[in-house]
Amino acid sequence: MVFSSLLFIFWFIPVFFAVYWLVPAKLRNTVLFLGSIVFYAWGEPVYLILIFISILVNYLAGIGIEQTEGTLSKIIFISSMVFDFGMLFVFKYTGFFVSNINGIFGSSISDLHLTLPLGISFYTFQIASYVIDLYRGKIKAEHSPLTLGTYLVMFPQLIAGPIVVYSQVSEQLHSRRITMEDVSDGIATFILGLASKVLVANSVGALWNDLESIGYENISMPLAWLGAVAFTLQIYFDFNGYSLMAIGLGKMLGFSIPRNFNHPYVSKSLTEFWRRWHMTLSGWFREYVYIPLGGNRKGKIRTYVNLFIVWFLTGFWHGAGWNFICWGLFFFVFLSLEKSFLLAFLEKHPVIARIYSLVFIALSWMIFAITDFAKLGTYAKALVSFPSFSACTDVLYYMRNYGAVIIIGCILSAPFVSERFERIKRKPAGVAILSVLFFACICSLADMGYNPFLYFRF
Repeated sequence: MVFSSLLFIFWFIPVFFAVYWLVPAKLRNTVLFLGSIVFYAWGEPVYLILIFISILVNYLAGIGIEQTEGTLSKIIFISSMVFDFGMLFVFKYTGFFVSNINGIFGSSISDLHLTLPLGISFYTFQIASYVIDLYRGKIKAEHSPLTLGTYLVMFPQLIAGPIVVYSQVSEQLHSRRITMEDVSDGIATFILGLASKVLVANSVGALWNDLESIGYENISMPLAWLGAVAFTLQIYFDFNGYSLMAIGLGKMLGFSIPRNFNHPYVSKSLTEFWRRWHMTLSGWFREYVYIPLGGNRKGKIRTYVNLFIVWFLTGFWHGAGWNFICWGLFFFVFLSLEKSFLLAFLEKHPVIARIYSLVFIALSWMIFAITDFAKLGTYAKALVSFPSFSACTDVLYYMRNYGAVIIIGCILSAPFVSERFERIKRKPAGVAILSVLFFACICSLADMGYNPFLYFRF
């Protein structure tokens, strides 16, 4: 089940929240847990067993770590980490390693052809953060398996984040108060996320789909750059839209789910971009990988080694493919250059800095989006080719069809629109805008066949 579906909006939300708000507060975790199980099972019931096992294993590991010390506590901790990341490895990366081993050594090891469970990359990081923080002594063990299970499977962020660390919601899991203001803000945030996804991401994403259909070898340089802009907008409004819907649903449940995006395309460097893009993921890697490795505290060489490890893992986390690894290392190279000398130059030249950031962010998304290196090479060639004027007329057709939504997407990527709307969202004008957006989304969903969530496959 996805948020941007009529089934979710007109069946799941009304039924679930009617029950959730009416039951006594002490039963809300039970309702949330069961509702989240239904939400997940609607799309992939076969892998529910993995979630139940994960809850049980990490619950027992938490109790064991709390009640033991020394070597035994460490063994329990390591065992739980091996289980959590072992499950992620088996289901997400087995095929990748098998195919590469067969390709290198000419062997014929059979691939298991496992389907990637929905949300496994996200909920693995969430439950791992619980056990790691517990082992570090930052939090206390959760003694209710239902409460721990509710944390892990809470449906707003179960499938595609934001990644919520246990310490951020531990108090709310045990006691939360839902006000009408929370519900009102939650509904408004949900509608804004829905509009971002349905009206912008889906619309501009159709252009990227068209380019895939006609073949990258058949597009001109202007159209190739227009396609890069289209995918750059699509992935932002798709993922940010999902995150906003998750945050809105969380408010309606009484939870404060952390912000995941902060207008990343206004960045003046790629370093700033990653402070604004998928902030819960970059925060997770900083807290649980970069800092434990030593961060920047052990000299320059060690700092760059740590950065390499983090960005290799960041790329690999996104997908079991060489293009994702290259995508992560692309950012490692540029972030290292910025750390060495480039940031000082960019800070003095803000116009150049913004152009540099937008160009290389768009190029990075091409590495991310095109998994076949031969096709990626073809697309890269189109980006720098200079054909005749007549060969460039293809871009005029696509600008006529998609130009308006691309311009709207560029405008909405800047912070001033959301800042102004924030001031009026509770006023009649704000309510009217939200009503029109919601109606437009419903009409679009009723008539639209193209409605993917890009991050569901990661």
